Amino acid sequence: MKKLILAILVPISISACTGMGGDTTSFPKSSEDARLERRGKITGENGLQLFGGGDDKDDRGGNGIGVNSFLWRATIDTISFMPIAQADPFGGVITTDWYEDPAAKGERLKINALILDDRLRADGIRVSVFKQKLDEKGEWRDTVVDKGVGRKIEDKILARSRELRIKQTGK
Repeated sequence: MKKLILAILVPISISACTGMGGDTTSFPKSSEDARLERRGKITGENGLQLFGGGDDKDDRGGNGIGVNSFLWRATIDTISFMPIAQADPFGGVITTDWYEDPAAKGERLKINALILDDRLRADGIRVSVFKQKLDEKGEWRDTVVDKGVGRKIEDKILARSRELRIKQTGK
């Protein structure tokens, strides 16, 4: 009997608490909250944000992919000399396969590029570089890569993305 009463009272007491939060519309909204309220969280007004439309006039490069199109194309252009293993335009991930430079026998490189934003920003891309060397047993061993290498590739990508934006938009 006690379990039955408890089983009835617990849901009633929990549901009674739902209206106690008060009015939250009077709190100040961040610019992101205001943008989401104006456009919607997933598809925006009329479903246009998902497909690259919408009313924000910035450097989003709206072409239907989930990341900034200028950064995406510049990343592909910059690392195109390496074989691309994975390219996900909605997640913003580009992964290369191992590349062995003919001038540096016994060394190979791999790049992971992650586009972090749908705007053209300096912190909108992160590049990780991995390096392996062939040891005397014929096995590939990971070696340390200078962190400046990834940053130099990021800089080249950003410079190329600016060129693409200027070429397309004129500004």
